[in-house]
Amino acid sequence: MTVSDLRTDQGVKEFDSFISDKSYVQGYVPSQADIAVLEGFAKPPTDQTPHARRWYNHIKSFSDAERKNLPGDKKAPAGFNIQSSGAPATCSLPAKPSKPAADDDDDVDLFGSDEEEDAEAAKIREERLKAYSEKKSKKPVLIAKSSVLLDVKPWDDETDMAEMEKNVRTIVMDGLVWGASKLVPLAYGIKKLQIMCVVEDEKVSIDELVEKIQDFEDFVQSVDIAAFNKI
Repeated sequence: MTVSDLRTDQGVKEFDSFISDKSYVQGYVPSQADIAVLEGFAKPPTDQTPHARRWYNHIKSFSDAERKNLPGDKKAPAGFNIQSSGAPATCSLPAKPSKPAADDDDDVDLFGSDEEEDAEAAKIREERLKAYSEKKSKKPVLIAKSSVLLDVKPWDDETDMAEMEKNVRTIVMDGLVWGASKLVPLAYGIKKLQIMCVVEDEKVSIDELVEKIQDFEDFVQSVDIAAFNKI
């Protein structure tokens, strides 16, 4: 997109369209390119170009020291009709806007005091920098899980193994998922229940889980951990 002379109303309108879906003229952080474009304005944008005004107030809120520390080269993006940083600026940005004449309705300041504008711009800058910092530092959290194979032994060969498994599976804990099971022969016709489960390490204590299973005293004689693997 081409942005003509920002000293003209047409150039400001073109820039308003350009910056409507962006925070900065290049990339996702403020840079020297923003300063180069800022210095191309002859006066602050008006409410008729809200996106340009939002960007202008934000970039203007940076102090001289902060501007010097911004990354990149002080050069406007391609398509901007702005003098390069090596040439003298044709319209440098004044420290404060000149006060309008009392009898000139066309130049009346519609944007409040400088202090209000600076406070608004500073607030926007802090919010942008905070959002960028949070986005950059945010990393996916890995949930530690373990696969556990339990051996649940009955009292004798007369124990109802189907009912015992049914009772075991009634145990519900946040972070616990029951898996496949099978009956494994022990001796003298006695079989043990071998059942798999997956647990979230921070939420489920294996010792507590074993105790809950052993609470079914009519069916369960003992519980052993046959296998324990981190996922």
